[in-house]
Amino acid sequence: MTGSGKPYTGLPFLHLALPVMDEPELLPRLLDCISAQTYRRFTLHVCVNQPEAWWNDPAKESACFHNAAALSLLQNRKEFETVVIDRSSPGNGWTGKRLGVGYARKAVMDQINSHAQPGDIILSLDADTVFSEKFFLSVARNFSTHPDAVALAVPYYHRTGQDELANRAMLRYEIYMRHYFLSLARIGSPYAFTALGSAMAVPVWAYRAVGGMTPKLSGEDFYFLQKLRKYGQVLLWNDETVYPEGRFSDRVFFGTGPAMIRGATGDWASYPVYPVSLFDAILETYLLLPVIYVDSVDTKISRFISQVFRETDPFQPLRTNHRDLEHFIRAFHEKFDGLRILQFLKTMNEDHQTTDEENLIEFLQKVCSSEEIEKTGITRDDFSFADSPVENLEKIRELLFLKETERRFTSVLP
Repeated sequence: MTGSGKPYTGLPFLHLALPVMDEPELLPRLLDCISAQTYRRFTLHVCVNQPEAWWNDPAKESACFHNAAALSLLQNRKEFETVVIDRSSPGNGWTGKRLGVGYARKAVMDQINSHAQPGDIILSLDADTVFSEKFFLSVARNFSTHPDAVALAVPYYHRTGQDELANRAMLRYEIYMRHYFLSLARIGSPYAFTALGSAMAVPVWAYRAVGGMTPKLSGEDFYFLQKLRKYGQVLLWNDETVYPEGRFSDRVFFGTGPAMIRGATGDWASYPVYPVSLFDAILETYLLLPVIYVDSVDTKISRFISQVFRETDPFQPLRTNHRDLEHFIRAFHEKFDGLRILQFLKTMNEDHQTTDEENLIEFLQKVCSSEEIEKTGITRDDFSFADSPVENLEKIRELLFLKETERRFTSVLP
């Protein structure tokens, strides 16, 4: 049965949601990937978008030309059904504050939602991503096997290229993301997933149930998956992986591209490797929830929540409104959600004097064997994100990817 109460008949239909902006080399490659899929029950929905003001900006002339070429390319590809939303031609571009990938992704998902069936699947893609010919089939089978799931966070693996500076920045960012995922998974957080616009899917019935996607300049995937997680279960395992491009890009305000640009200059302040102790502080409160249900306990988390919500006892409203422990715990996780967890970590990390390198090694020592760490070739004394060989970063990324894959796989075991 689907979450809407209607049975599936065979594997679900897929609606591919793709925002496109100034991607002349990448879009044809993605279309070839789509054309090669063995599973053919899908329609591609594309929003080619840009600010209207670009038409009067000489510095954006090439981007305008590339978007016009993208519209022509999409209209001429006939291998599969394609629906195009033109938010780039003169008179159709974004105006005011309504712009960016977040609005484009919402526009295409809302267009899908306007006519799709409840059991259909919205599969979010990005133009810089490739995947095997079995990817669509893997997603369809996944939701058919788990019809009550509200979303899928697809496993990902950024590809390296010939540019060592780009590779170093990309690997540093991916290590940050995988460390964050594994740290949340270690403490049993319900928000242990990675939100990537190129690696997520949602059933139409769940999209409708949560009121659709909230538009953001970027980072919309994070808020969207968080909203879905509060409604139901997010799948972490998929038989196929997606492979985004590791590239410098300023097309969005947050995410891999901007992080790499800042990181290449040595600025990783927004993407630190947080100390193990901060996640342990969250775990302490998780474990104390049965006690807190009866009476408040002073912890770092309770003090943080009290300050954020300006409540003397932030747990008292939860006790009043939820008369059993199970619903109290659920309400706590909805209050201290993925965003609040990130805010807590950023706030508390300001007082920590340890380096990202020291924090990463401490984390590896907690979740990996000494033999696994030894294979990366790093030690506490000489490891440096900036100066250690890129090969060492690659080995760390690979180790964390394997650890994350184990976590994702065990999430589907009975």
